[in-house]
Amino acid sequence: MTRIRAKLMRMTRAVLLLIVLLTTSCTGSLFKVKPVAELPPLPANARSADAGGVTIRLAPLLTDEQSQELFEANLPVSGVLPVRIELDFQSGVPVEIKRAKFRLTDNQGREWKLLSTKKAASSILKANGVFAYNPNSRKQFEREFGAYGIDLKTPLSSTDSHRQGFLFFQTPDKQPANSDLRFSLVVEGLPQSATITIN
Repeated sequence: MTRIRAKLMRMTRAVLLLIVLLTTSCTGSLFKVKPVAELPPLPANARSADAGGVTIRLAPLLTDEQSQELFEANLPVSGVLPVRIELDFQSGVPVEIKRAKFRLTDNQGREWKLLSTKKAASSILKANGVFAYNPNSRKQFEREFGAYGIDLKTPLSSTDSHRQGFLFFQTPDKQPANSDLRFSLVVEGLPQSATITIN
């Protein structure tokens, strides 16, 4: 009887040790997302358009290497296309940008779905086969990744005149993004509609 107890105690200790090791080893983010503060300014060759008191600028699409460097994940392989955007208030009354609609179409006439940062993060995890993880690690990754999303809730005004970040779009067929495609971003819901071509 004492041998059975001793064996059960050893097994219990081993299971507890395993649980402690698993929970402490997986407490960091699932991917090493670069801090947003390290994001370089938009390049001089960024495309732009006027939307009636708001200037919209788009950076060229990220290369696979740039995506890997920023997010430690290849977003296009995940079927997620990050589009870096900048909004600048020019003048007039404050502009409600939460009503703005962003539609991305490719040169094959297909419309890409705008994703929230949380849904984009889920697509990245699924495409990379990440299914078993500490829930806190996922939350941390979603928080760090979400910091790159552009704030569309706060109105643009003379006191809060600049906004930058990423919009995340999903491929129409949820397959890896093809780098040979050309894109047009249509922005509606601002004082004026605008269309900008990317790459």
